[in-house]
Amino acid sequence: MRVRNDFTPREIVTKLDKYIVGQQDAKKAVAVALRNRYRRLKLDADMQKEITPKNILMIGATGVGKTEIARRLAAIVDAPFIKVEATKFTEVGYIGRDVESMVRDLTEASIQIVRDEHRKNVRGRAEKRAVERVAKALAPGIKKQKSSNDNNPLAGMFKGMGMDPNQFNQNVDDDEEETVTEEISSKRAALIDQISRGVLDSREVEIKVTEKKKSPNSPMSAPMEQMGIDLSETLGQLTPSKKVKRKVTVKEALDIFNEEEADKLINTEDINADAVRLTENSGIIFVDEIDKITSKGQNSGQVSREGVQRDILPIVEGSSVPTKYGTVNTDHILFIGSGAFHVSKPSDLIPELQGRFPIRVELDDLTKDDFVKILTEPENALVKQYRALLETENIDVIFTMEAIEEIAGIAYEVNESTENIGARRLHTILERLLEDLLFESPDMSMGEVKITKKYVEDKIGHIVQDKDLSRYIL
Repeated sequence: MRVRNDFTPREIVTKLDKYIVGQQDAKKAVAVALRNRYRRLKLDADMQKEITPKNILMIGATGVGKTEIARRLAAIVDAPFIKVEATKFTEVGYIGRDVESMVRDLTEASIQIVRDEHRKNVRGRAEKRAVERVAKALAPGIKKQKSSNDNNPLAGMFKGMGMDPNQFNQNVDDDEEETVTEEISSKRAALIDQISRGVLDSREVEIKVTEKKKSPNSPMSAPMEQMGIDLSETLGQLTPSKKVKRKVTVKEALDIFNEEEADKLINTEDINADAVRLTENSGIIFVDEIDKITSKGQNSGQVSREGVQRDILPIVEGSSVPTKYGTVNTDHILFIGSGAFHVSKPSDLIPELQGRFPIRVELDDLTKDDFVKILTEPENALVKQYRALLETENIDVIFTMEAIEEIAGIAYEVNESTENIGARRLHTILERLLEDLLFESPDMSMGEVKITKKYVEDKIGHIVQDKDLSRYIL
């Protein structure tokens, strides 16, 4: 499994510019960190072990783009990524999530990435098998009567205990339970051709699918997970796989069977090994609210925040964490810390943890011009999102430039006069501004609606002027 990490720092920044406005220092820092990973992997094995990632500490108010930069960075190279909040962890000996769970969560993200990659490699064979299974469901063979004791010698015993012995045969392949005549075989061949061409996509078919076992919600699950044992898998092996009937379209049946057949063709052990390597060499953990675990302002009686820092320290420094997929070494995982640091400052962290975040970048507060750009420039700009939503109701919404500047001005003003929540303020303002239109649009005849500066003033101008009201509404 290879992650695309050969982008130059300039290319990475350019890609981030499509989604995040400003914050060039932070973009450069993460771009260099990502490029250094590519450089390290080109060195000899001995030198690779010595070079550790230079973790980053982002400092800035909420809503300025800290999380989005890290999330988009991971998406650019398809690297496993998780976001955790430092305040969710507690000191050893207290009830709460242990710090090693962040590594296990990251490994789960890697498993999904690697599994999808392996499925792509066997897609052709899986699709062929899926088509054959759908054809078989549309033209079933002649079923044979089977005794419940044919496949399990203990079935009689379970029957005596009041249990249904047939449950032990539910994972037997249907091929062993039916007779296929020449007529059925010919019919299936014709169906395979029609299914492959998509002719029968909307036709309904009843299929049997393997029931997915639910993870047990047990107090024992957490400690067992910490020892690298998957309790749900262990218990699942004690009960037979069951098949349940579902009525779906042929297209949906193909998707279900494609996934099942692909999983049969791929090797679970290979996936686990690849996922562990991917986690170790390309994983990114974003630790949010790291400023909230400083000892500054700590009240007596609370779980020691310094204790949480000391528990996090070994993970960031580099340690081996047992997971159900194997032991994961955290030496080369990239950690990005984040916090507003309004009350505390980075120097309030314990010295050892400070030293593990050598790169510090301060993100700027957003200006009115930044808000204008956020509304219009990114590929997923808010104005574009609302236009697309209302286009589904045949309403063409046009925002004038004056209206966008007025919205940006209001967002900046409210952030200055109340709590600064960055770009998230735009969501609140736009929802309030377009509330009536979003409500009434299904009943409107198709047409064009122009959002002007006057429209903005009429809808939310009075709220902005009333400071007490704006604190609650905007």
